[in-house]
Amino acid sequence: MRDQVEIGMGRTAMRGYDLDDVAIVPSRRTRSSKDVSLAWQIDAYRFDIPLMTHPTDAVVSPATAVRIGELGGLGVLNAEGLWARHENVEQKLFDVVRAAEEDSDPEAAIRLLQELHAAPIRHDLLAASLKQIKDSGVTVAARVSPQHAEELTPDLLAAGVEVLVVQGTIISAEHVARDGEPLNLKRFIAELDVPVVAGGVGDYRTAMHLMRTGAAGVIVGFGQSRSATTTQVLGIGVPMATAIADAAAARRDYLDETGGRYVHVIADGSLAYSGDIAKAIACGADAVMLGEALTEAAESPAQGYYWTSAAAHPSLPRSEIVGFAGSDADLEKLLFGPSSDPYGTLNLFGGLRRAMAKTGYRDLKEFQKVGLTLRG
Repeated sequence: MRDQVEIGMGRTAMRGYDLDDVAIVPSRRTRSSKDVSLAWQIDAYRFDIPLMTHPTDAVVSPATAVRIGELGGLGVLNAEGLWARHENVEQKLFDVVRAAEEDSDPEAAIRLLQELHAAPIRHDLLAASLKQIKDSGVTVAARVSPQHAEELTPDLLAAGVEVLVVQGTIISAEHVARDGEPLNLKRFIAELDVPVVAGGVGDYRTAMHLMRTGAAGVIVGFGQSRSATTTQVLGIGVPMATAIADAAAARRDYLDETGGRYVHVIADGSLAYSGDIAKAIACGADAVMLGEALTEAAESPAQGYYWTSAAAHPSLPRSEIVGFAGSDADLEKLLFGPSSDPYGTLNLFGGLRRAMAKTGYRDLKEFQKVGLTLRG
């Protein structure tokens, strides 16, 4: 039974726990890390590691999406980002970074990002970016917002998208709108022949509703990171350990409800270190969506700066543009090492593999049963 805390007369709040609040408990068995599998499969698509990228231009270009795919993960391109609106995106990103570094006005870089996103989506540029990914032979994934999903999806499918991500800061299966026709996610998914991953959500009920739409995966969290300002702007936040566990409970109940349909839980937020990834899987996630943790890779398009896709919202941006210390690590070293960093920012999936080995688990599904304890 969830703890209810009285915060005032007649008003209660649920107690929740973040990933920093929990720790993994070793079992009586250990095993060689060579015997541990990090393989993850969603629908017909199998990956060597349980990784999707957060769809931000700061981290994902067509080239980095290809490289992530070659390394065993799934790179997700933002179909409403700069790669779909401008030529010479590298120069545009350089201008944003320069504004963040040099302009005395702390809002200048955000304004520039908003201006760049005000340009119309060019379907030829979007198709060319997706073709670059497809021609490499890796799985092609693209993100659209719920507002533009119906408009953009036909072109995305024509360009070869194999996994569609419908993602907003917050998404629901029951969007109410006075003007216009809201997206009917269940009908939308039913008409597609590709798996759809949808989110973000923060509780059991919303996760269950999205699972009932036919989504192949549900994103839990809102991309919480050093740069994200969703809590400051909207007052909305979720403690990730609790949110993941609640979504995993919805997955279990939905599996029983449908007689065997499994929906993947993908954690997106508060994932800075390899230990955070391990704890997210331990809480019940099938995979993680990384953004900020990939910022320092040499291939990062924004040269060590990070922002979420919500930074470019035209009227209510919900992300800062944050610079990180430089690194000479490429994506392969960042994901698989070797590492000389003692804090878990390099060899991210080597850390997950070692955590599973130290607790005696062979694969991700088994590791979801590992013991957890509260810290402090």
